[in-house]
Amino acid sequence: MKSAVETLEPTKVKLTVEVDYDELKPSIDHAYKHIAEQVTIPGFRKGKVPPRIIDQRVGWGAVVEHAVNDALSGFYGQAASEQKLRPLGQPSVEVTEIPAQAGEGQLKFEAEVEVRPEIELPALDALEITVDSTEVTEEDVTERLDALRERFGTLVGVDRPAAEGDYVVIDLKAVIGDEEVDSVSGISYQIGSGNMLEGLDEALTGLSAGETTTFKATLAGGEHEGEEADVTVTASTVKQRDLPEADDEFAQLASEFDTLEELTADLREQVASIKKSNQAVTARDQLLEKLLEAVEIPVPQGAVEAEVHRHLESENRLEDDAHRAEVTVDATEALKNQILLDTLAEKLEVKVGQNELVEYLVQASRQYGMDPQQFISTLDQGGQIPAMVGEVARSKALAVALRSIEVKDADGNVVDLAEFIGSEEEDAAEAPTAEESAESAESAESAESAESAESADSPEEAPAAEAPAEEKAEEKPAAKKAPAKKAPAKKAPAKKAAAKADDAADEKAAEDEPAKKPARKTAKKADAAETTEA
Repeated sequence: MKSAVETLEPTKVKLTVEVDYDELKPSIDHAYKHIAEQVTIPGFRKGKVPPRIIDQRVGWGAVVEHAVNDALSGFYGQAASEQKLRPLGQPSVEVTEIPAQAGEGQLKFEAEVEVRPEIELPALDALEITVDSTEVTEEDVTERLDALRERFGTLVGVDRPAAEGDYVVIDLKAVIGDEEVDSVSGISYQIGSGNMLEGLDEALTGLSAGETTTFKATLAGGEHEGEEADVTVTASTVKQRDLPEADDEFAQLASEFDTLEELTADLREQVASIKKSNQAVTARDQLLEKLLEAVEIPVPQGAVEAEVHRHLESENRLEDDAHRAEVTVDATEALKNQILLDTLAEKLEVKVGQNELVEYLVQASRQYGMDPQQFISTLDQGGQIPAMVGEVARSKALAVALRSIEVKDADGNVVDLAEFIGSEEEDAAEAPTAEESAESAESAESAESAESAESADSPEEAPAAEAPAEEKAEEKPAAKKAPAKKAPAKKAPAKKAAAKADDAADEKAAEDEPAKKPARKTAKKADAAETTEA
């Protein structure tokens, strides 16, 4: 087999392939056998019809068409691999020549496909990354303690105008023109939370129980989403949250500690740990941002359009041009990140091992609230395991890259992130067996062609419903079209650095909701900590 590549655009190539008759013959023999089992010819049993009779009765054209359809995928994949192409989508294939008759001629075809562009990454050790200090202030501890006290607070009715932070039981009615388009009653809302209608916080502030006011707001959902309405709000009751005193008795109620001093010491440790984790997350985010700024990344528009179409089709919003524009921006950025991180992973020879992949999948299953076995089975049935290998490799690439960069805090001190990004020594100690490496490499080879861009929004169901934009490499095309090949990649693991960095991201999110996470040993009476009403 001979192949040649012509670059059409920075992200598109044309692959020309010539296949000798002898290489196509196994597929031709299979075509004869398959046709013999399907046709009924007097004097011959099914499956026993000789090739020459099939040529006479069915025709050579049907035989060679069957053979080409059967073999095209494999020849395309082999040629793309030999040419070291990294497809990012489904190719458009045109067969230009087929054997004219049995025993002679050759197969020729051309395939145009979008590929991962070649980009030049900057020297990692030349990048500067600065993160916040891990110094814990008294304000940090107080904020953490107050959040814990809120969990054990009680709502008490007050006879005064509502203020920020108060809880108000309200009735709402939205009117457009003379038509009432929506209404709700008896719902509790905390002023300042900002999670309902725009302008509601301002309308409720200063309103006493039993009072009513009207304001204009843009509706955020329903049939009249985006339309402006006159909203009438009535406050039924106004309540404030009274917090328990921060003393030894509270420490015993909210935790397993006997004194407030012990509790605050533990909270201080929590804050320090979270700030340390945040340093790793910030460093990772800054590294990605600086790499994106330093590199011009051409984006395959066909891959973006395919992902946008898939996304809008899944939401039944193909005609929503405004949403299409939003998804296009998100899909373009996601594909840029993917191209950059795939290049980085390849440059650093990042490896993803069996254990590391399983750990990632188990963590992901928790996010979807699914049993790990069921989650992994769903992904496997949807052909998405290779895409998950690619995800681990990309996340890992940032962690490994950070080892080459001197990260400093705001005070100029060098920050040690080894706990989150690992080390070369740890990678070597946890290196996979040859068998595991082969399995991981095989999965990773199809990861790039398996996903062209990530979905702009997170799905509510298992990711099997959010399949990547490209078709799977194993699918066989008709004679006019061949599938995306398994992109060659050298990926298989190092350690759990990627997982640790993601854990750090979770801890950073936890800092934003301290009220939901008390001291490390404060779970003792958490179930009894539901807010009660006076």
